[in-house]
Amino acid sequence: MFKGSIVAIVTPFKDGKVDEEAYRELIEFQIENGTSAIVPCGTTGESATLNMEEHARVIDIAIEAVNKRVPVIAGTGGNSTNEAIELTAHAKKAGADATLQVTPYYNKPTQEGLYQHFKAIAEAVPLPQVLYNVPGRTSVNMLPETVARLAELPEVVAIKEASGNLGQMAEIVNLAGDKITLLSGDDNLTLPILALGGKGVVSVVANIVPKDTADMVAAWEQGQVDKAREMFYKLLPLCKAMFFETNPIPVKTSLALMGKIKEEMRLPLCSMSPANLERLKKVLGEYGLI
Repeated sequence: MFKGSIVAIVTPFKDGKVDEEAYRELIEFQIENGTSAIVPCGTTGESATLNMEEHARVIDIAIEAVNKRVPVIAGTGGNSTNEAIELTAHAKKAGADATLQVTPYYNKPTQEGLYQHFKAIAEAVPLPQVLYNVPGRTSVNMLPETVARLAELPEVVAIKEASGNLGQMAEIVNLAGDKITLLSGDDNLTLPILALGGKGVVSVVANIVPKDTADMVAAWEQGQVDKAREMFYKLLPLCKAMFFETNPIPVKTSLALMGKIKEEMRLPLCSMSPANLERLKKVLGEYGLI
């Protein structure tokens, strides 16, 4: 159901509030450059620092601005199942095409708890669901066997895999590849994941280079392996630079340097250190972005 370059879009702020004008312009920038779908309120969108009203508003703006040109996969996960259901219900009512559901963070559920969490959301709000496994952020790793169980639910259509474990991802394809779409959750591993049978990437770096990210995935899909590999290695320094500090600090700083948003994060995220900022500027300059 979902493939290609899917952007985990940033949430721009201005004077402490969501910068709605800049946000709409970012969405246009993405669609004009071949992005396959938009993910508002993911990790990169600083969902953890948005209050419920802001969270709903950011999703509403995305749906309105996209206007059905590409799918909107609304980030509506949480570490409380009831809260995730509430956010997902709003997204469905607003017209989202799907929901991105992160594994609950901090409370460290068991594999059975993970299964019951996603199942409860699917039953409460029938909407296509993209699972999101990112143990580096959540302290829990969803195992392939659990993914395969969830793939039996009609609502569960894809998984954004950011465990960094290619063997685990291969096992997901092996167990349930006919029932669930594997998406890369790590720009540094997109090409290897495509080789395993993945269909695309939920990307951070696509915020700043949407066309190149989309073209790389398209080249692979068209069987142009050498071209895809060449583009992957061209992108790799940028992909690594997006994690010089905690995401989304570097990507928002990059967009600010490109003149697209204000350089504003919400605490506990803060501006880049001077040393890392210089490293980032060097990479962006060498790529021709600034």
